[in-house]
Amino acid sequence: MATTYEAIATVTVGSGGAATIDFQSIPNTYTDLKLVLSARGTSTALYALIRFNNNSNSIYSLRYLYGEGSGGTASGSATNENTWERFLMVSSAYTADTFSNGELYIPNYTSSNNKSVSFDSVNERNDTAVQMFMVAGLFASTAVIDRITLTPNTGNFAQHSTATLYGIKNS
Repeated sequence: MATTYEAIATVTVGSGGAATIDFQSIPNTYTDLKLVLSARGTSTALYALIRFNNNSNSIYSLRYLYGEGSGGTASGSATNENTWERFLMVSSAYTADTFSNGELYIPNYTSSNNKSVSFDSVNERNDTAVQMFMVAGLFASTAVIDRITLTPNTGNFAQHSTATLYGIKNS
């Protein structure tokens, strides 16, 4: 059980937006990582794409559960992807000043084995179509994760979008 959370870095998007939120040179002194995101897009973006170590090879896989406030549910999987794309974002088409929220958890990020991850996100739209994703993923790489990059699937992150990366120690 984690006993110590330390904020490694926080990014708050300024005026004009940002094309990416990028955490580089992540220290390998923790056992796990946790990223917390509150985001809104400047266009019709619906997802923040997640990539580790700037690796765009087809080594990302996932299984997901999806729910929508209007009653729709789904589950599915994707294998051999070049990024993960199920981290929800509020688009500019939705109610002003609403943001999505999500968390990404990466246990054993320094392991020499493939990395498992979990993430969940919700998309507040102030209507009956609120969305939620819960994802279990696999990063099929033995490299230490030292970089996490988030990119909207279209447009930019809007001003006031915020991401904080935490390092977790078990002692």
